[in-house]
Amino acid sequence: MTDPRGERGECAECGARGCEELFHGLLALDHSRAEPWGPLHGVSVSCFLLQHPGRLPADGGAAARGLLGAYLDGGQPAVERLIGRARAANSHRVKGGAVPGGAAQGPAVRPGREAPRGGFAVTIEQVAQGGTFPAAGFPERVRAWAAATLEVWGPHSG
Repeated sequence: MTDPRGERGECAECGARGCEELFHGLLALDHSRAEPWGPLHGVSVSCFLLQHPGRLPADGGAAARGLLGAYLDGGQPAVERLIGRARAANSHRVKGGAVPGGAAQGPAVRPGREAPRGGFAVTIEQVAQGGTFPAAGFPERVRAWAAATLEVWGPHSG
């Protein structure tokens, strides 16, 4: 079995050291629903998934890219609107599925193009700042993480 980490213990997908452990620590903070971590849960998970293409869901990361694009374009209120539309589309009252203006249209991984691996200017390692995800500056670090993630993935459609 091949070790997915490089010589220095870096993740072969995102380039961070200890990303798996850091992600579990961040999830624990997210699930506390406390500020500033809880409200940014969807953004953080989207960044992590897009920086780990081996974990992408069946949509190839389209929903994650749509969420990050909404966040960068309109902040947390835009994310909340997007999530609200997704919940409405998932309702048993909606026939036919999609709600206009919902998540990103089309696949995130375009035909003939592989998901990027590495090359991210900001990873969970920088967001963690020593593994503790301090509250001070956390939203700014997550915004930088989202921007760095989409920069490597290419332009998003918002």
